[in-house]
Amino acid sequence: MLRKKRLELLYYKKNKSLTEIASILHCSINKVVYWMEKHDIIRRSISDAVYVKNNPNGDPFKLHMPQTLEASMLYGLGLGLYWGEGTKANLHSVRLGNSDPQLIVSFISFLERVFEIKKSDLKFSLQIFSDVDPRRALNHWVKALNVRRSQFTKSTISISNKIGTYRKKNLRGVVTLYYHNKKLRDLIMSLLQNIK
Repeated sequence: MLRKKRLELLYYKKNKSLTEIASILHCSINKVVYWMEKHDIIRRSISDAVYVKNNPNGDPFKLHMPQTLEASMLYGLGLGLYWGEGTKANLHSVRLGNSDPQLIVSFISFLERVFEIKKSDLKFSLQIFSDVDPRRALNHWVKALNVRRSQFTKSTISISNKIGTYRKKNLRGVVTLYYHNKKLRDLIMSLLQNIK
């Protein structure tokens, strides 16, 4: 017999997989499954299991609700920026794009201070027109955001057609910030729903 408390400890507290639990308890996976069902221990979905495997130490973020006026302003600003400029259609990551470096810097500050996201874990992409110097544009953004060049993916270059509003284009391009974490994306969307 496999005891309920032991299974819950291994599965919920230590985030072990069924295979790992079977190995620790020196039994078959079928026996682990049988006793989990017998004890009504709810199993993780496949996506939750993958998330736990990729984040063995728990969520790589922690929500800090604002306690001061300054923190409240940053909290409101960050949610507002995501509401207005964020990519809500992507269900698996937090994405926000803009041509204004200060806007991106403000959103990075929101992620760092409200969620304890490490700046080094962020990824960026740059989209520019074909008549813009890609190296110069990339150097501008690396310096403006104070991040490493290695955090940028390969730049996307769009053909410039020199008509319409093109003449007012941004010579530095548009940067999109990425943080690949579905749970954080869902949490931010939930916070936005509470405001609405």
